[in-house]
Amino acid sequence: MSEQIKHECGIALIRLLKPYQYYIDKYGTPMYGLNKLYLLMEKQHNRGQDGAGVATIKFDVPPGTRYISRYRSTAPTAIKDIFGKINDKFVEANKKYPDKISDAKWVKKHVAFSGELLLGHLRYGTYGANSVENCHPFLRQNNWITRNLVVAGNFNLTNVDELFDQLVELGQHPKEKADTVTVMEKIGHFLDREVDHLFGNYKSKGHSNEQITDLIASNLNIQKILSDAGKKWDGGYTMAGMFGHGDAFVLRDPIGIRPAYWYADEEVVVVTSERPQIQTAFNVPIEKIHELTPGCALIIKKNGEYEEKQVRTPKEKKSCSFERIYFSRGNDKDIYEERKSLGNQLTTAVLNAVDYDMKNTVFSFIPNTAEVAFHGLVNGLHTYLNAVKKEKILALKKIDGSTLAEILNMEPRIEKIALKDAKLRTFISSDSSRDEMVSHIYDTTYGVIQTTDNLVMIDDSIVRGTTLKQSILKILDRLHPKKIIIVSSAPQIRYPDCYGIDMAKLGDFVAFQAAVELLKEQKKENILAEIYEKAKTQDLLPAEQVINVVKGIYKPFTAEEISLKISKLLTPVGINAEVEIIYQTIEGLHNACPGHKGDWYFTGDYPTPGGNKVVNRAFIYYMEGKNFRAY
Repeated sequence: MSEQIKHECGIALIRLLKPYQYYIDKYGTPMYGLNKLYLLMEKQHNRGQDGAGVATIKFDVPPGTRYISRYRSTAPTAIKDIFGKINDKFVEANKKYPDKISDAKWVKKHVAFSGELLLGHLRYGTYGANSVENCHPFLRQNNWITRNLVVAGNFNLTNVDELFDQLVELGQHPKEKADTVTVMEKIGHFLDREVDHLFGNYKSKGHSNEQITDLIASNLNIQKILSDAGKKWDGGYTMAGMFGHGDAFVLRDPIGIRPAYWYADEEVVVVTSERPQIQTAFNVPIEKIHELTPGCALIIKKNGEYEEKQVRTPKEKKSCSFERIYFSRGNDKDIYEERKSLGNQLTTAVLNAVDYDMKNTVFSFIPNTAEVAFHGLVNGLHTYLNAVKKEKILALKKIDGSTLAEILNMEPRIEKIALKDAKLRTFISSDSSRDEMVSHIYDTTYGVIQTTDNLVMIDDSIVRGTTLKQSILKILDRLHPKKIIIVSSAPQIRYPDCYGIDMAKLGDFVAFQAAVELLKEQKKENILAEIYEKAKTQDLLPAEQVINVVKGIYKPFTAEEISLKISKLLTPVGINAEVEIIYQTIEGLHNACPGHKGDWYFTGDYPTPGGNKVVNRAFIYYMEGKNFRAY
């Protein structure tokens, strides 16, 4: 994606199943779990650029000993910042007490972050301020060990207002209206209820308060707490939580929108947002890693028992397809093949765009994350050329060496054209300086393009088109190609996301801009007014009754007509080359990613009722000139 957008956060949870001393003896360090957590977080750094956080819980420490530790940071190198501070604690302890650092009991008593339960979080700030207070994990503290709660997640809920009101009705006074706070307090409320219920039950049987604390810790029904807390949640989420006494969970939404994977052996239980990181950190084959079932929670009890348990009724699985196209790292086996397939699906459209003139066409990609899709496109081009070679050879009446060599040497012209020579992030620039900044992001390779050449560049996706228009197309035009074809491995992004990706405003999408321009050109502006009135009516209905009326904006036009208008909108004034923009089809997307059908940003088919409410409200805001999110 040549223009970066903020997106899903990442989580990493580790539960050490053996006694703490075991890891010191076997691995020679009290930092075994922390070292693994650091590796998991760094390998998922693509999921967080705005901040990070780490929390740990120590088991079975005496009263008066701090058992929950937490650091959060919004430093440019947040992960390094956090683990540097944690490491300093162990280094200092080793300097002062070298004979004690191998004693698990001593370490747990005197060194923070030396716990058996570890939770890390990587933050992309899709909503709210970028401050330490907005970084996960969040902590709900209490003197009762079983009431302490630590939560971190990758999620966005569409119905925060409703959930906030429910908390107020329960008698609570939340400090702010945000889904992170709402989730924390919702779980916390039902945690308190469950603890109160168990306390009353055991008290009536004559147990002492100390005995009751241990009994509650052993018998806390995490499945029930999460089921009660999450009944009204509308959105995509993977939430991880730890209780002060040592229970832990990771919960996934019933549609499977946000990803989660877990692995367990005799030493550890591990959960991450992506699969390859577990493979790398623990050197395990892909077959041993499980995808967390939608609607279920992996519950890890203090005694080391773990099990997936259903918390909400699973629905049709519609996992986020943008994870496959762009957001997740491409070293996952399945994602790698899917991205290649996305490129391959575009072969015919690209050949049509260059009029099958392979001799005078150069193929490349932008940015580097589009390289795998590029390989898929190249494979498709080779398949086409092999068919051409076969046809030409069979048509020869007489085979001579030079003619045969000419046929066999037919290959796609592949070059590395675009070079990103400055680590500039366009999405954090102010509007006033954006034009100047983006014009310096990319440079090109000179001397490989002729004035008779077409230049084909494959991209992951085109959201706003800002960087294309203000920078990339101008830079590519300096090479003097006859035609520039930009190919998006994703379909046209037409609708906002409300489940974690920072694509919330309709007016930002170049596909929406193109549809509006076409309506105006064809004297159909009345459609905008009609849909505006429909959207306002829909906004008053319960979420379950709402439909996406914004689809009507695109209904009068084919995908090709919108792509043509996008090409014109994004062509900078003054460039010489003809510009054409090609998008993936919805059919091509589904063919490439058959197991991940979450395509609402392309089709408008939202998997939850709240999604339809958000898209209609986003259109209302657009029509009323309100430049903010609809959730």
